[in-house]
Amino acid sequence: MTDNQQTKDVRAYPFAGPDRLNLDPTYAELRREQPLIRIRLPYGEDAWLATRYADVKTVLGDLRFSRAAAIGRDEPRSTPQLIQDGILTMDPPDHTRLRKLVAKAFTARRVEQLRPRAQRIADELIDRMVATGPPADLVEHFATPLPIRVICELLGVPFADQGRFHTWSEAIVSTTSLSPEQIDEYLGNLHAYMADLIAQRRHEPADDLISALVRARDENADRLTETEMVTLAAGLLAAGHETTVTQISNFGYVLLTHPVELARLRADPGLIPNAVEELLRYVPLGAASAFARYAKEDVELGGVLVRAGEPVLGALASANRDETVFAEPDRLDLTRESNPHIGFGHGVHHCVGAQLARMELQVALGSLVDRLPGLRLAVPEPELAWKSGLLVRGLSALPVTW
Repeated sequence: MTDNQQTKDVRAYPFAGPDRLNLDPTYAELRREQPLIRIRLPYGEDAWLATRYADVKTVLGDLRFSRAAAIGRDEPRSTPQLIQDGILTMDPPDHTRLRKLVAKAFTARRVEQLRPRAQRIADELIDRMVATGPPADLVEHFATPLPIRVICELLGVPFADQGRFHTWSEAIVSTTSLSPEQIDEYLGNLHAYMADLIAQRRHEPADDLISALVRARDENADRLTETEMVTLAAGLLAAGHETTVTQISNFGYVLLTHPVELARLRADPGLIPNAVEELLRYVPLGAASAFARYAKEDVELGGVLVRAGEPVLGALASANRDETVFAEPDRLDLTRESNPHIGFGHGVHHCVGAQLARMELQVALGSLVDRLPGLRLAVPEPELAWKSGLLVRGLSALPVTW
């Protein structure tokens, strides 16, 4: 075991700017030679970075590591502003209390009940694309409206307002795409919008998740404060569509640039669920690791002693390419049988909407394969435009034809 006092090298992180959906080869080098290193992000205190699968799962799942301990600290981050409220900065039992209030809306059974509606939405969007004719922007005309309409119906948010809250939601994934003042403004707008909607539901309850949160708050204030309710509902609205919007277009891009695997999927649509899991493993959604956990006591990790009070970041994308867990990890294999990826995280902060995202991604890919068998890029791959200044990697537009 190496005492961290003897580990003096601190590397700038991220190691390089995001290159489309290519994972920086530095991660593979670190997994082999130095699985736990000291890093310095653009903002906040220095931290440890874990790159191996087992170590990342320990950081995310072991209760000796805490998210709540970040409160009051200069948390290592890629964003200029500190956002230290909401369920993402809670540990059990507070985290458990809030998560239980929303978990029932995202069970496998409830999500399957939503699948036919999601399929109808996907079909409507493709019908519109076909009627207009190619080329079409898959980001604007398919990947964006599909998850937004689903989360709106689940929460009880008017879809007509999507132009506003989709813009405001960028605040949760911005690093440099928005100024600190814009981030504060957008988050304030999002919370104010949700507070108004909650007030409406108090007078006109409906069969939706926001109404359920209002009932939980008003019938037993100990379960949920007003501020927690607003923050939780706003977070569900933003996170409930932002990453899925990005992943639908990311997955489409990967398949369109891997013609052999795309042909395999077209020949056997039954591979769709497996394909979604492989793409969740293969695509490095995050531009860099985020949401540090703080050691509550001295912990040995990756052969290094992490001292109590030190922050550790887990590199999920690196863990999902760990050679000791995944055979040929850098190869996209839609028939991969053993795939214990952590694309949705791990531990108490495992994505509460994972089942919903899975269903939407399955519907999206299945619909594109079934309805548009000739789908292909409408421009050369090097001409595609990628977003920048965000915590996540994604395309600005994905022009396609068929």
